[in-house]
Amino acid sequence: MSDNASLPPPENLLRHASSPYLLQHAGNPVHWRPWGPEALAEAQALNRPILLSIGYAACHWCHVMAHESFEDPETAALMNALYVNIKVDREERPDIDALYMNALHLLGEHGGWPLTMFLTPKGEPFWGGTYFPPEPRWGRPSFRQVLQGIADAWAAQDQRILQNTGALKGALARMAEANPGPVPGQAQLNRVALGLVKATDPVEGGLSGAPKFPNPPIFRFLWQMHFRLGQPACAEVVELLLKRMSQGGIYDHLGGGYARYSVDAIWLVPHFEKMLYDNAQLLELLALAHAGRPDPLYAQRAEETVGWLLREMLTENGCAFAASQDADSEGEEGKFYVWAESEVDALLGPEAELFRRVYDVTRDGNWEGHNILNRRQHAQPLGEETEATLARCRATLFEARAKRIPPGRDDKVLADWNGLTIAALVRAAAVFGRPDWLEPAKRAFAFVAGQMTASDGRLLHAFRQGQASASGLLEDYASMARAALALFEATGRARYLRHAIAWADAVQRHFAAPDGGYFTSAKDAADVLVRGRSAGDNATPSGNGLMAEVQAKLFHLTGDDRWRACAERTIGAFSGLEQGLAAMPLL
Repeated sequence: MSDNASLPPPENLLRHASSPYLLQHAGNPVHWRPWGPEALAEAQALNRPILLSIGYAACHWCHVMAHESFEDPETAALMNALYVNIKVDREERPDIDALYMNALHLLGEHGGWPLTMFLTPKGEPFWGGTYFPPEPRWGRPSFRQVLQGIADAWAAQDQRILQNTGALKGALARMAEANPGPVPGQAQLNRVALGLVKATDPVEGGLSGAPKFPNPPIFRFLWQMHFRLGQPACAEVVELLLKRMSQGGIYDHLGGGYARYSVDAIWLVPHFEKMLYDNAQLLELLALAHAGRPDPLYAQRAEETVGWLLREMLTENGCAFAASQDADSEGEEGKFYVWAESEVDALLGPEAELFRRVYDVTRDGNWEGHNILNRRQHAQPLGEETEATLARCRATLFEARAKRIPPGRDDKVLADWNGLTIAALVRAAAVFGRPDWLEPAKRAFAFVAGQMTASDGRLLHAFRQGQASASGLLEDYASMARAALALFEATGRARYLRHAIAWADAVQRHFAAPDGGYFTSAKDAADVLVRGRSAGDNATPSGNGLMAEVQAKLFHLTGDDRWRACAERTIGAFSGLEQGLAAMPLL
């Protein structure tokens, strides 16, 4: 881009995006650009810093900041005058999100969304934060103060910016380096497992503290260590997690499915968004636990969660699964899910007293004057007749709730999250004796393998309204290969095994690091500052952890020694520090 005449028009350019999150911002007075070489070239031509805002459609605080700042004409005018403004959907570009979230952590800040980062025109981060209020509060400056302060520092060529830029870029590159070591042995795994057990809440389950996240990769690892190492404490913390969550407010007792996390330490008050990846992993964990220690609660929650998936999350003519449901409806967090005592009384009549007592419904409410349904105080079954009455009550309230304005749904299809869901449905179908659950798993697999595969055979990451977008990442290949192996074991159909091998081979060609493990982005990725490489599991399992599992399974199924060598090399690339193994339980 040689002169300003060739610059994009000074207007919001998100109207042609496919991402629901970007489209939510298409009407902002901010001159948003989507991520890409055009936006970076514009910043370089103008010599302006970049304001990068990353979020997702179901994010409550993203909506809050959008309403307070991005919809405000004065704030937008300041942003447009001082910055090239780029908006990213973290679910559509998790590689970009991970890179700049790592940069924020390196700056000593807590992570979260919306992620607000300030970059050089070349995309190098130098400062950032998360949510900024419209006025100074909670010891944080206002967003407009931040905008002006960063712009002034940039114009003055503040040495701190130059120092931060170089230091952060170097640190991000070092984070992607291997940390080699031998494959962990039984004694090492035992220490890691027992260390994780000690970090759990012995009363409420999950990891100690608040907010509380489900952390399925950690608890899946502990369940496996129970059987591998004979450690009953590992199984007990998994069961405590599942039982406390399944009777808490984080679970939707009317419609099924788990919210993303609890803001408190007792699983009562959720952040009300429901994510596909959480529910897929928790469904698989319920199946694992039920297979080892059968419990009617696990079976009930699995059936209800699958019911929610098939009723509310299917998209693309029932062939794949949508990404998430929003926390907000009618502009209020949780409004769709909460109840007033008077509503319950009017709908349930003489059965209301029983329901109110069991599900913690009171006049004053248990959250901001409203009631979040939960069975924390009545977790044990109350007898067949009483439970039948409660089931009728739930059905009545569910029918009434269906007349409310529902939360929005992000209906894009993500290859990696659909892979997690396919594998979970396959395992749940076997454990709970529901072969009918295999059918939606097969349809979703066929959709991703067909509609989300480019002409050169490579996977694409996202799909919406007839259009696939974003190059496939390591997690897409690994998750779909794992799903293919699950379907192969369930059906015996060789085509699923062929898919798994083809995707595992593609990972070797496009993502392999020379010293072991795999980068998140393919080697031909042109729009990332640093190619990330990590085995750390977060809310979703890491691509390296999934690949090690796929490679080990391929060795078991085919007897081909190269897959064993690949698995050992993948694990060995990250095994150098024992204290780091707790952060990568899937590996």
